[in-house]
Amino acid sequence: MKHLIDILIIGGGAAGFFTAINAAENNSEAKIVILERGKEVLTKVRISGGGRCNVTHAEFVPKELIKKYPRGEKELLGPFHHFMTGDTIEWFEKRGVSLKIEEDGRMFPETDSSQTIIDCFLSEVKRLAIDVKMNHSVKTITKQDSLWYVTTTKGDFITKNVVIATGSNPKIWQLLEKLGHKIIPPVPSLFTFHIKDARITDLSGISTNVAVKVLGTTLKSQGPLLITHWGMSGPAILKLSAWGARELFALDYTFTMQVNWLENQESEEALEQLKEIKLKQAKQLVIKYPMFELPRRLWQSLVIASGIDVETKWAEINKTQLQDLTSQLTESKFMVDGKSTFKEEFVTAGGVELKEIDFKTFESKLHKNLYLAGEVLNIDAITGGFNFQNCWTSGFLVAKAIL
Repeated sequence: MKHLIDILIIGGGAAGFFTAINAAENNSEAKIVILERGKEVLTKVRISGGGRCNVTHAEFVPKELIKKYPRGEKELLGPFHHFMTGDTIEWFEKRGVSLKIEEDGRMFPETDSSQTIIDCFLSEVKRLAIDVKMNHSVKTITKQDSLWYVTTTKGDFITKNVVIATGSNPKIWQLLEKLGHKIIPPVPSLFTFHIKDARITDLSGISTNVAVKVLGTTLKSQGPLLITHWGMSGPAILKLSAWGARELFALDYTFTMQVNWLENQESEEALEQLKEIKLKQAKQLVIKYPMFELPRRLWQSLVIASGIDVETKWAEINKTQLQDLTSQLTESKFMVDGKSTFKEEFVTAGGVELKEIDFKTFESKLHKNLYLAGEVLNIDAITGGFNFQNCWTSGFLVAKAIL
């Protein structure tokens, strides 16, 4: 005879563990089981932030925080008023994990190790007697009367409440489709661009603030851009990839991108400044001293791309070269031909249709006592700890709703 479980959580990741721990604290008598299909739990937590775990982001205003979510912006406003960054910091501090804020706002454990977060979660599930079962791949999810029946590769379960916290798992999405949920087809988000261009071939490692846009679309972004050995990365590119996830997928990741290396300066303004420099530094070599606070090697590359010889002095530049240099500085065009996953952090745009979820509780509107937390929903964010914050918030509210 199978024992009745109060809460069955499918998915042993960030959202699953956070839901389980909070639900156990809210109801000490509840029998809670976490099912994980793999042989390890919390694998994404382990690799996040280069192994340091980017827990959240130091943004404490809900209306500002939601702007970091290309999908889920409107829906998360209410939930963030109930549990957000400050609550996350307090939650971990209560359990002996202090977080620190870096210059760009990202927050990590003070230990700079994701193992600290993993140890915290494992310690809590042990303390609260939550049963974690590995190598349990879910095969079916069905409902009879008021109970849920879940079959796995290693056994079957009967439960009053099911929480789906499996992230981007196509197999689980198929099971949810069978239950009547609409799945927005997943496409990659948060990726870097493949670019082969002589102007950046030897500039790997250079980072500078830019404005970028995809020609022929309304997609644009700005912020730090990092030149890599395969093309371009950095926050400006990652933001562009997140907001443009579906459009860039439709373009098969082949498009022309325009880069303004001066970020906020228009070409007319830049041209006037170059004319002034031409007069003031007439005897100096153009290539020798970088202008506009650009990295030296980038400046040199753009000067050469403008048809200006390495021996040319400012006084010797002609009108055409000056205009070409202006164009290279403010309207550099690059052909993008493909993408790469950002580090190991694979993020998708897609998942369960948000209209089918009650965002006060993260309960399915189609089925009572079926809850969905984290990235199984059509919610994703730019890089910086925001995807984890969605996991913490949704997990906390699911746990609060299941009483």
